[in-house]
Amino acid sequence: MSTGGPGDIDVSGAVGMPDGLGRIWTPHRLAYISGESKPTGDPNDPAVCPFCLAPALPDAQSLIVARGALTYAVLNLYPYNAGHLLVVPYRHVPDLTDLEVDEAVEFTAFTQRAIAMIRAVSSAQGFNVGMNLGSVAGAGIAAHLHQHVVPRWGGDTNFMPIVGHTRVLPQLLHDTRELFAAAWPNA
Repeated sequence: MSTGGPGDIDVSGAVGMPDGLGRIWTPHRLAYISGESKPTGDPNDPAVCPFCLAPALPDAQSLIVARGALTYAVLNLYPYNAGHLLVVPYRHVPDLTDLEVDEAVEFTAFTQRAIAMIRAVSSAQGFNVGMNLGSVAGAGIAAHLHQHVVPRWGGDTNFMPIVGHTRVLPQLLHDTRELFAAAWPNA
């Protein structure tokens, strides 16, 4: 229902009613919601693990931003916020305690580089950094360790994610990957 004022949005659901283009479409989220892209088969099998398969693809296709000897950085296909990056070991392990010392060192160094790079290219004011270890902790792909690096800005959590359960991303993932890959600091 609209109050009839300029820029008002019709929320009556009537087809063909003008709404001043007051819609935000996020069709990429449907694949996540419907489980379209979720791996099938044994989650412990590296042959079906998206984090094991991604490094075999070209970086632009897999959204890999940077590669190290033991870890890589990749954009999250279903980001919580613009610039949401994942740091992933190549080795298929489920837990932080499974990393060898050299893997843990590079994993941490990649997280540090990711934060520095994102801050430099986007003026991020803060970050949420963390891991969900195990499916009961919220890990979507629990069989392969990965760390989230989510940039934050003042006011970025507005009514959209809270009331509308929608995240608004201002840039295409491939454009973000190009920007991040070009800015990734070399060791």
